[in-house]
Amino acid sequence: MIFWNGQTPYGRLRLRGTRGKALRTKEHGTVNTYIVKGDICFSRSMDEIVCLEQGSIVVENGRVTGVFQTLPARYAALPVLDYGHRLILPGMSDLHVHAPQFAFRGLGMDMELLEWLNTYTFPEESKYKDLDYAERAYGSFASHLLRSTTTRAAIFATIHVPATELLMQKLDAMGLECFVGKVNMNRNSPVYLREISTNQALRDTERWICETKARYAHVRPILTPRFIPSCTDDLMFGLARLRVKYDLPVQSHLSENYSEIAWIRELCPRSKNYGDAYEQFGMFGGGYPCIMAHCVHSNEDEQALMQKNGVFIAHSPESNMNLASGVAPINKFLDNGLQVGLATDVAGGSHESMLRAMTHAIQASKLRWRLYDQDVKPLSFDRAFYLATMGGGAFFGNVGSFLEGYEFDAVVLDDASLDHPQELSVRARLERAAYLADDRNLTAKFVAGQKILG
Repeated sequence: MIFWNGQTPYGRLRLRGTRGKALRTKEHGTVNTYIVKGDICFSRSMDEIVCLEQGSIVVENGRVTGVFQTLPARYAALPVLDYGHRLILPGMSDLHVHAPQFAFRGLGMDMELLEWLNTYTFPEESKYKDLDYAERAYGSFASHLLRSTTTRAAIFATIHVPATELLMQKLDAMGLECFVGKVNMNRNSPVYLREISTNQALRDTERWICETKARYAHVRPILTPRFIPSCTDDLMFGLARLRVKYDLPVQSHLSENYSEIAWIRELCPRSKNYGDAYEQFGMFGGGYPCIMAHCVHSNEDEQALMQKNGVFIAHSPESNMNLASGVAPINKFLDNGLQVGLATDVAGGSHESMLRAMTHAIQASKLRWRLYDQDVKPLSFDRAFYLATMGGGAFFGNVGSFLEGYEFDAVVLDDASLDHPQELSVRARLERAAYLADDRNLTAKFVAGQKILG
């Protein structure tokens, strides 16, 4: 932790490099140049939060030029957005969320994963063949995401191409930077939510890719096999060919639940582990960006393969607790150099708030340490904040911090309503806001320099 009141701009620090393959965003065109002033907090590393009372962030063409306690005279003519004593934080990246499940969040939390999928998830997702229903449901999801601290997200849709394109359109119109995936599944799922055939699934997916890969300013496609149990070998190999042809990232699920892992041993007997099964299909990173959600029960070999391939782990603590999957050893992952970000995993997770994801990650890690494995220490607040901002943001490039050259994603929180009988430091207010703030405290939101809210 650093409480910084000196005169040296963090704009003069060299950028922290990212491990693995980070996906760079495309340019956003001309963005106004300005100064944002307030009480600033951001990660410089996973163990170091910088806190500045009444600091200034200089933004030029959508990127951070520097952060200053005392603004240099050369910037005196720039327009200033002065937020007083409101908290200014980096925008947060949700690395795994199911948009069609938003409609039933909070239901079925007494079930484990596979039963929950069959009882709630699959029947709900089948409704998205109806565009009128998709319009209402995705409108609700997108508006809630806009009013959250999330500025970027990796999102699952459904198997339905028109509804998936509708979701992409809504997110793009709001200015949120997102990857959206048309889900692929052609086995071990209800007939009403299953691709007609492997060939048809691949044709539909390729058509969707071609229709959307250059259509939107802020939203791009990501290949999305639901998970190996729901995709035949032919479909997985076919998706891998599309990945190569169109140079796309990949997202899926990995080692979430003991029953799921046992299922993989039956379906892929030649694979060393679940991650190796994806690797054999050509869908596990290495030369391209890849997100795997959960990784609760990843063994040492699987972890080593993720580290080697630069696979991003989407840690979903609330979902893993709700569905009784377990708690991933996140500190171990971080200490071993794996790429990790946070995820809400709605509707396994009940809330779209990344602030809640931070606190759930801390709480879950404490229970894991106390009850299961005292060799892996609980997450510190510093690391949880890093995961929500800089750690997950690395999937999108230089995102999630206010270091020089980072894209200016930011949220402004007014924490004045969080009553306290004494004055608190900026650092203490940040921690309190993570536990107590919600969308009512959100004052403004910026994505890649563009103000999209407030």
